[in-house]
Amino acid sequence: MHNSLVVACLFMAAALISGAAASSPDVAPGARLWQARCSTCHALDTNRVGPLHRGVYGRHAGQVPGYAYSSALKAADIVWNDGTLDRWLQGPQKMVPGTRMVLVVPNAADRAAIIAYLKAQSGQ
Repeated sequence: MHNSLVVACLFMAAALISGAAASSPDVAPGARLWQARCSTCHALDTNRVGPLHRGVYGRHAGQVPGYAYSSALKAADIVWNDGTLDRWLQGPQKMVPGTRMVLVVPNAADRAAIIAYLKAQSGQ
């Protein structure tokens, strides 16, 4: 059963990165990390517990139509880029007190890989 789950996750990750990985193999580590750390709450193309992630790079925070953001994040004047995403992943509650996201990515290399993946999924 465990092996089946691992294989299924690998196929899902491969499907997620198929377009981006063909032109930029550097996003593969970020895709794996995104799948492991982010996909519990986020999807690329639909809102879930968290807002969709495709197109997040370059977007204003709190602006995905149909997602119920916290008032704190809606009021924040943030555009998602390398720096703001890095600070966010280091501590969303520190960056925007009152936001709902609590996941922290403490490792700088992991954050950079996730950001590179999100950037690729945003056409950047």
